[in-house]
Amino acid sequence: MRKVDIAVVGAGTAGLVAAREALKRGREVLLVEQGPGGTTCARVGCMPSKLLIAAAEHAHAVRAASSFGINVEGRVDGEAVMSRVRHERDRFVDFVMQDIARMPEGTYLRGRARFTRDMVLEVDGEQIEADRVVLAVGSRPIVPPPLAAAKDRLIHNDELFELESLPESIAVFGPGIIGLELGQSLSRLGVRTRVLGVSGNVGPLTDPELKAETARLFSGELPLNAAADDLHAKSIDGKVEVHWREEGNPRTEDFQYALVATGRRSNVDLLDLDKTSLSRGPKGDLLLDANTLQVGSSPVFVAGDATNIRPVLHEASDEGWIAGTNAVLYPNVVPAPRKSPLSIVFTEPNMIMVGTPYLELDSGSFVTGRVSFENQGRSRMMGINAGALHVYVHREGGRFLGAEGIGPRLEHIAHLLAWSHQQELTLDEMLVMPFYHPVIEEGLRTALRDAKRQLR
Repeated sequence: MRKVDIAVVGAGTAGLVAAREALKRGREVLLVEQGPGGTTCARVGCMPSKLLIAAAEHAHAVRAASSFGINVEGRVDGEAVMSRVRHERDRFVDFVMQDIARMPEGTYLRGRARFTRDMVLEVDGEQIEADRVVLAVGSRPIVPPPLAAAKDRLIHNDELFELESLPESIAVFGPGIIGLELGQSLSRLGVRTRVLGVSGNVGPLTDPELKAETARLFSGELPLNAAADDLHAKSIDGKVEVHWREEGNPRTEDFQYALVATGRRSNVDLLDLDKTSLSRGPKGDLLLDANTLQVGSSPVFVAGDATNIRPVLHEASDEGWIAGTNAVLYPNVVPAPRKSPLSIVFTEPNMIMVGTPYLELDSGSFVTGRVSFENQGRSRMMGINAGALHVYVHREGGRFLGAEGIGPRLEHIAHLLAWSHQQELTLDEMLVMPFYHPVIEEGLRTALRDAKRQLR
């Protein structure tokens, strides 16, 4: 039986931060990693997907150049595209692995961890007893049963980036964040692509006007059916055959691959939690405090994608710090202030959500400032004039509550809005800030002025 102060299960972004924080505070730490390492972000998430998106943006720019009077012949080399994605991805992963290699000797252990009883983990036959445990085990893709019959033709984003070349064709199941980012990129790189969903939702936005605008914009660029009936797939003769009903009519189409992007689930259910007394909900998920990340009153903490609270990298890093710190301080845990919610979808146009989303606002308590980017000056100059931005402002006092939008270069405006939200700025305080001309950010000022008129 090996005994340690703190066992951290999972060496992704959250787990690495938690382990470093505990080590910095003088605790004996054991970091356990089952997978290949390198973090979800660097190996299969943020970084390779943005590398693919960058290639797609260049391909799209070549095709759009003629609208500026520039004629360019563009040919996509699928092998070269994927080679660069993997090469640059591997560099990012290597940076993470170098950090792990610099950890104190005996701190890192590779293997699968499972609970055998409270505060005792088994890692490939070795018993580990810990005073405190941080679970940063990440998440895994969900494969709906109607799609499982696609078998080896069904891939997820973890596997997409291992392809030697771009596929000839692909069906993307799930028009959410991952599905739209990858689906649009593959389509712009010349892959015959169709995006299918069943809920009717396109993207993460909750504002009804913006949801409709999102569906309109993406339906105009690539084949998209977000409300397909009787959707199922099967593998036949080295291809995937997809069946669905559209407006009551049966449809069938063959693809080289099917990409599943229908959501992810926490990996905590793979830890044999039934052998512990940890507090769990009716679906078996761990019950934890969102501000301390503590499970009940136990010395167990959860961080990163495993929490399903805010599954993005900067939040995983923050949660790693919170979990690692509170594991050290236990039982005197402290709630940590969370940063303003910030979400960016790297499609073109970008989609953003900042602060409180529309769906969670109290009806009648706020006004919505609007701007359309169709005729916004700088956006029109650049030929990327599409979408709209909505800002939500409290009727009493004019405090900025949040924003949602789909539009050009909104990844930058999202940060301005998140900083304003975290500082609890009012509409008047935001409007006295400088806005250069001509820039896309002037669109934000238009939306703020629209809210100001309504408050008057």
